[in-house]
Amino acid sequence: MSVSSPSSPRPASPRPASGISARAWRDALVAVVAGFVVMAAVAAAGLACAGATGLPGGAFPRVVAAVVVMAAGGSVEVTGGAGFLAEADASLSVIPLSVSLAGALTAGPLFLRPLHNRAVARPVELLARAGPLVVLWLLALTGAALLARHSFGIATGDSPVADLGELLDASPKVGFRAALPATLGFGLLWILGLLLIALLVSRRAPLPARLVRFHTAVRPAAFATVALLLAYVALGVGVGLVVAATQGHPDRTFAVILLGLPNLAWLALTLGLGGAWEGKAEGPFGLPMPQLLDEVLRGPELSRVDVASLAERDSRAWWLVAVAAVSLLATGFLAAVRSPAGVRAWQHALHLGVALALAALTVCLLAGVEARFGLSLLGIGDVGGLGGKVELRPVLWRNVGLALLWGALAGFLGALLARPVHRRGLVGKPPAAAGG
Repeated sequence: MSVSSPSSPRPASPRPASGISARAWRDALVAVVAGFVVMAAVAAAGLACAGATGLPGGAFPRVVAAVVVMAAGGSVEVTGGAGFLAEADASLSVIPLSVSLAGALTAGPLFLRPLHNRAVARPVELLARAGPLVVLWLLALTGAALLARHSFGIATGDSPVADLGELLDASPKVGFRAALPATLGFGLLWILGLLLIALLVSRRAPLPARLVRFHTAVRPAAFATVALLLAYVALGVGVGLVVAATQGHPDRTFAVILLGLPNLAWLALTLGLGGAWEGKAEGPFGLPMPQLLDEVLRGPELSRVDVASLAERDSRAWWLVAVAAVSLLATGFLAAVRSPAGVRAWQHALHLGVALALAALTVCLLAGVEARFGLSLLGIGDVGGLGGKVELRPVLWRNVGLALLWGALAGFLGALLARPVHRRGLVGKPPAAAGG
């Protein structure tokens, strides 16, 4: 006994730590590879439907990389010109949220899967799991950013730039490239936000012991809010399939579904809550958006987009309010059902109101669009037919404020509807036998 007892525990102590570290890197690698593969596949499919496979100079993989970079929170700059003849004034700020959502729904669950074996975890262990994933994610994003650069020639027709370009062999070009520092900075925020949301939403993911008491206040409302956002995306997919089958141009519709459906679906949610956006569209360029929205944005001045302005052209826009009301009532009921029976109605109202306000704030920050392109001849004027601008930005205070009020009302009514439903009362209770 005296010989075996001191020798057996000592060499065994470092093995679990090294084993956990090795598994953490392996699991992180699987999550990162799967996330980027899914994002690249969705981006490639969407761009193919949009006709990008015919881009010259083998540009298609680089455009796919640029879309993936933007979807992961990165920044892509647009540049161009024609030597001293013409100068391009271009900018692009848009997030293809279909690609972002595909990556999040892949990497998030893979991050949580190894953590589903207990209810409480030490902060050090959570950091040991998240750290490798963040590092590998930024490395993969760096690779995509280095690939995301290309330039194209511009067809100018019979414009003066074309004539001078042929004379001096200086044809106009426009290109794009990923801004690496900004890409890594915003990409870090993107992946950290994803991991935080994954921990907040999952009821089975462990929390540090000091945070378990916040389980009841945060997780049911967070889960219900994320379910609401995903339900709107699913509804948008259904509407898109109907449009593709009945109104022609299915390739364009599928391009919107695969690249920017959440941009439109979550915009519709904020409008249904009574929110508003402002924007303008001019020139030959436009956004992959419903024709009704494009008509509102093509006014002579900055246009206000809300249900009322849309209903002036099509009264069916009022259905956005009805869909939002029914969806929010279901969200409040879901949040209440997933909470312990002892949570009061006013607490449900507070929890869901805050959760929905934060969701609306996130949507406003992510779904805005700003795209501009202009080509000036010798710096003294725009070349006709080549300039355009599209912008769409939220009325932030209105969208977030109304989301807070709607969420509070939905949380209160959902709590009343959930009273007859049997609930086990286990959500949020610190488990006494966490190790079991």
